[in-house]
Amino acid sequence: MRARKISMLTLAAVAATLSLTACGPDGTGNASSSAPSSSSSAAASTSPDAATTDAGSKSESTPASGTPAKDGVSCTDQVDYAGDPRSNATINSIGDKTGHCPDPQNSGTAKPDKSCTDQINYAGDPRSNATINSIGEETGECPDPQKADTPKGTPADPDKSCTDQVDYAGDPRSNAVINSIGDKTGYCPPVEGQ
Repeated sequence: MRARKISMLTLAAVAATLSLTACGPDGTGNASSSAPSSSSSAAASTSPDAATTDAGSKSESTPASGTPAKDGVSCTDQVDYAGDPRSNATINSIGDKTGHCPDPQNSGTAKPDKSCTDQINYAGDPRSNATINSIGEETGECPDPQKADTPKGTPADPDKSCTDQVDYAGDPRSNAVINSIGDKTGYCPPVEGQ
């Protein structure tokens, strides 16, 4: 894993260097006639700190993805980042540095070092934390939260009473009680007493 991180950092540094040297001093792909011919050697001698400073500053010539940031308004107040695994401070600092609010990240992707229940609020989900976390481990994505208030039973047909849709023979409740449950919840209740 360490080798992968190092190689990604190296790749990012090379990409940043290339993007900084790709344009000439006039902002186009061509160097102007007054530019020195040894621009590649000058770019190679640039210190890493200078490259980081240039890449981290707002730049009109580098297109940024996301929503343009409004002055004086944080990105988390402009865009809905519900479920985004990044902190508000991280999101807002990206907006401050680039001038664009970053696109929200998919919350469904499970982080390998965190359980799904530590990443997403599953309050009210009828499944156990172990079940939710095992789904995330098996699929690599955290499942969407489920609501516990979904009634059990058959969806009620608005043009028919529940007792005309489902056979309630042997159910100890009266037809009026069964039908009133269907009217209130939109679901014909499961048959009891069998």
